[in-house]
Amino acid sequence: MVEKARLDDVGSGLAPVSPGWFVVNVGEAAWLRNDAFGGRCVFESSRRVLAERPDAEPQMFADTGFTLAVLEPGKPSGMYHAESAQEDFLVLAGSCLLLVEDRERPLGAWDFVHCPAGTRHTFVGTGDGPCVIFMTGARREGKTIVYPVASRARAHGAGVETETNDPMEAYSPFEHWRSGRPDAWPDLPWAG
Repeated sequence: MVEKARLDDVGSGLAPVSPGWFVVNVGEAAWLRNDAFGGRCVFESSRRVLAERPDAEPQMFADTGFTLAVLEPGKPSGMYHAESAQEDFLVLAGSCLLLVEDRERPLGAWDFVHCPAGTRHTFVGTGDGPCVIFMTGARREGKTIVYPVASRARAHGAGVETETNDPMEAYSPFEHWRSGRPDAWPDLPWAG
């Protein structure tokens, strides 16, 4: 029998601090923030999520990662990249621009994007309000990532100057993600 995980308030909301199954509402879950890339509800408890709880042990999902991303207009979800594992995305609210394989494609609520392994991609918020994207990706041992040079991605602030396989290098011009709840998005269902 699988035990229920313990959810604790880790400063930005609730996160699992022990193994097991759990249920958490997005409005109560822990969040990460980055001024360049928006907000993330990751549902797991990485070291970043546990920044205010160094005594707690991270609880990471073994097979699949899940993220609820909130993009502000004009800001990317992250750096243009390709992973060696499948990723999938569902736009839940708002609008964004998909940058995929050196092309641009506008997306709106309920558009689904499938990226087989090796698909170069990122998203940029558009419109006059937040864009909410549910993101999921396979996790497997030996997974790799590449951040290719792409002029279209660079034009949107989401591209590297020099190709790299190192996330630390790709994101070096930006601040690190920090624990923090979304507070500037009053139109979203979980905002007070």
